[in-house]
Amino acid sequence: MNLNNLNRDTIVAVSTPHGMGGIAVVRVSGPDALTAVEKRWNGARLDTMQSHTAHLGQLLDSQGELLDEVVLTLYRAPHSFTGEDVVEIACHGSVWIQRQLMNTLIDAGCRAATGGEFTQRAFANGKMDLSQAEAIADVIASGSRASHRVAMNQMRGAFGRELSVLRSQLLQFVSLIELELDFSEEDVSFADRSKLIDLATDIHSVITRLADSFQAGNAIKNGLPVAIVGASNAGKSTLLNALLRDDKALVSDIAGTTRDVIEDTMVLGGVQFRFIDTAGIRESVDVIENMGIERSFQKMDEAQLVLWVIDATAPLAEVDRFVPMIAEHCHDKQLIAVVNKTDVADGEPVAEALHGLLPEGAVIAPISAKSAADVERLEQLIVERAMLPEVDSEALIVTNARHYEALVRAGEAIERAIEGLQGGVSGDFVSQDIRECMHYLGEITGEITTDEILGEIFSHFCIGK
Repeated sequence: MNLNNLNRDTIVAVSTPHGMGGIAVVRVSGPDALTAVEKRWNGARLDTMQSHTAHLGQLLDSQGELLDEVVLTLYRAPHSFTGEDVVEIACHGSVWIQRQLMNTLIDAGCRAATGGEFTQRAFANGKMDLSQAEAIADVIASGSRASHRVAMNQMRGAFGRELSVLRSQLLQFVSLIELELDFSEEDVSFADRSKLIDLATDIHSVITRLADSFQAGNAIKNGLPVAIVGASNAGKSTLLNALLRDDKALVSDIAGTTRDVIEDTMVLGGVQFRFIDTAGIRESVDVIENMGIERSFQKMDEAQLVLWVIDATAPLAEVDRFVPMIAEHCHDKQLIAVVNKTDVADGEPVAEALHGLLPEGAVIAPISAKSAADVERLEQLIVERAMLPEVDSEALIVTNARHYEALVRAGEAIERAIEGLQGGVSGDFVSQDIRECMHYLGEITGEITTDEILGEIFSHFCIGK
């Protein structure tokens, strides 16, 4: 949607979730919000109401018949979420009432809002930068304490403020270089090259720190991927069920029951984990089962943490056969060797045999998934081995893939500028790299954007927000 046409219409939408409830909230925003609502309002005159006040009254349909008794809250421009005149109507939560209320306001001159259009107007009217607007969607979708804290911090503008400081430093940087270019014939020097290198290095360090936080941020936002792998009948599905406290996966004594990956999430220690139960790894002539086994290795490679489930009743030779395979796929990730079925066998011999064979940093956890013995201890290990940063109200962690890509490109640009300064490259080339860095940082906050990017971002928002 073109930003130039964004604020011409007055829009309306139900901002509460679809379906019947105690109440529903209908939101109206735009230049004619008060005029449109006044046509259907039976109560105190809107033009005499003070901003940020709530009023009891009636909403009428197009024929003047009583539709519902409602509470109307008025927010006058520019002191509203969108920066426009906004009216929020709290009505009874009947689906029929919501639909009729929408229809009567559309008849009064409003247009049905598209997904994210209220937030898009807030961005267009300077109420927030683009990173804050995106954080609103993350707050709504947050499924754990950690993801909520990260999203709230970004929504309050911490990320945008940090990037604003960087862009200001870069602007000063490029101004000095370009000033020298203007006076190149006079051989005048305005910038100390060593100081510029130090400044650029500091900026590169901040950009790198932010980009490096994305792996943890993505895990916090979408759930840290944990692959549950091992031989057939080792108890992987039973372990998944024990962790989830639910019979999510089919459990059977028949080898090869799980032929595809099964995923579900749960929150441990305030962090969301995405557990992935995989097909048992064994030799098989079954084509479908072999496809599942291939996916097991793929999920192992994608995971940040691997739970290798080992049958305590299995021969040690069979366990030894898996060690090279596990080590190959887990050398760069956290590994917990889960010695299962301790309710029917002593897991100590297997645990002793594994010492010295596992990749560095791996830990061993004896449990009984069937009886849930020591499963809580395993959960503690999972949280510890996740090694995610402690998320507090001040944590600045990148969770958005678009932001990460822009940071990577900005980092590459400032790195070229540093190399150019160190190598005595002409100032106009260095200036070009600095401006490119500024461009990518500006893409994150929306100082530099396109209608195509905005359309893609806000299309994922729910209607009414």
